[in-house]
Amino acid sequence: MPRKARLKADDAIFHIMCKSISEVDLFKDAEDKNRYLSIIKKYKQLYNFKFYGYCIMDNHSHLVIDTNGADISKIMHGINFSYAMYFNKKYKREGHLFKDRFKSKIVNNERYLKTVSLYVHNNPTDVEGYKNCPEKYSFSSLAIFLGKSRDSFKLVDYGFVMSLFGNNLKSARKNYYNLIFRCNEEKLKEEIEFEDEKTLYISERKIIIRNFKPEAIIEFVTLKMDIPKDKIHMKYSRKLVEARSLIVVLMRSLCNFRSSDICNVLGNITQARVSKLSTIGIEFIGTKEKYSNIIEEFIKCYAC
Repeated sequence: MPRKARLKADDAIFHIMCKSISEVDLFKDAEDKNRYLSIIKKYKQLYNFKFYGYCIMDNHSHLVIDTNGADISKIMHGINFSYAMYFNKKYKREGHLFKDRFKSKIVNNERYLKTVSLYVHNNPTDVEGYKNCPEKYSFSSLAIFLGKSRDSFKLVDYGFVMSLFGNNLKSARKNYYNLIFRCNEEKLKEEIEFEDEKTLYISERKIIIRNFKPEAIIEFVTLKMDIPKDKIHMKYSRKLVEARSLIVVLMRSLCNFRSSDICNVLGNITQARVSKLSTIGIEFIGTKEKYSNIIEEFIKCYAC
């Protein structure tokens, strides 16, 4: 039987759940969970999505992702494929790690978003030692939401969700914490299936329309780095590697291009090299201040 097509929308928020195959824990130790978060950060920088919370348990993970105009399948394929490669290498194993495809549900109204957020952060209450203090569980974003922990990965965009719980951050945090304990888990599961009125809050979010032309990206990067456009196809200059890597990141993020599409645009380049350039470009954006806002700079220059 063919698999059912996944529901998608350019402006969608998704509740994502990923499970391991039955005989393997998805995360065996803290290093594995930290690696998963670092991979999420990499793809957040690549696709410029918004991350509204997470909880990583031993055999599954919950993520709340606002795609911000990107393709959720590309985002999650990149995250889970990268993690499976790391996991199999570390534990000297082969084969599938994740059970089927990731599960996703579109969060299509305000009530559902609030309930999903509480449900995700309620998960550690089933773990011994965290029943009455889920905020102390290290691999959940609850402590970040409550202002009790720093976001060491700089991942979580909690402000939007917290704005739904109170008129100011202090009251929102108090209300949020109380609701974590007032909600019965089975009731939460019922609420997660709740769908009624169309959302009012989606229209308040600014979504990136990812239909930019590759020629505009090449023009922008070469101007920014003072490189002649006709030199961009050359391989072996360090400055050109930087430029090509940034072009690859912007094309993947803002054109929704696959590696094969980028190969066709740049020419004389393999898909493996595109993947490597993407990694280099993400590192530049994450570590070099002059590139840290390059996606926003491009959008400001070229958005209609």
